[in-house]
Amino acid sequence: MPLILASSSPRRKELLGRLGIEFEVIPSFIDEVHHAGESPEDFALRVSSDKALHVAACLNGDYVVVGADTIVVINGEILGKPRDAEEAKSMLEKISGRDHRVITGFSIVKPKDQILHREYVESRVKIKTLAPWEIEGYIKTLEPMDKAGAYGAQGIGAFMIEQIQGSYTNVVGLPLSQMVDVLTGLGILKLFSEDGNS
Repeated sequence: MPLILASSSPRRKELLGRLGIEFEVIPSFIDEVHHAGESPEDFALRVSSDKALHVAACLNGDYVVVGADTIVVINGEILGKPRDAEEAKSMLEKISGRDHRVITGFSIVKPKDQILHREYVESRVKIKTLAPWEIEGYIKTLEPMDKAGAYGAQGIGAFMIEQIQGSYTNVVGLPLSQMVDVLTGLGILKLFSEDGNS
């Protein structure tokens, strides 16, 4: 069954590509606006579904669309992608020396508007205490500017991570273990045959 990744994220494309399966990328451009009173978990789930449904609405045929949304949460505050260097600095100062949560909601849908599965995965990340010059230097790399929470665990930002509890791929943007289990359970994906061959 053809698999579509409803994301423009090169990190999600790379993660899914590691599985050695065929898929197509069709980015979904929706407004990721947090609704008043919406929990971080519900927000990530809703946005992941909206992304997948937006792409699925444009398709005909027997496709499966995967949508995902990753957010950083500290003390109940959602940290999305920074709008500028000043906001990136503020985010990095907030997470410096502290634990935070990384939540990825993912949704699997079929045309038209059929949601097969939705769930979120949470990891905890401990950031070392960052010196002002480390924050300024990291921002100058421009890596923080398209990352939730203003850092990338898979890139230069790895220098600041002291500990991860939970899924590493979830922190990068797509919880592969949980997603593969769901796709396998739905009969959509089979990575290996019973004789052990891929």
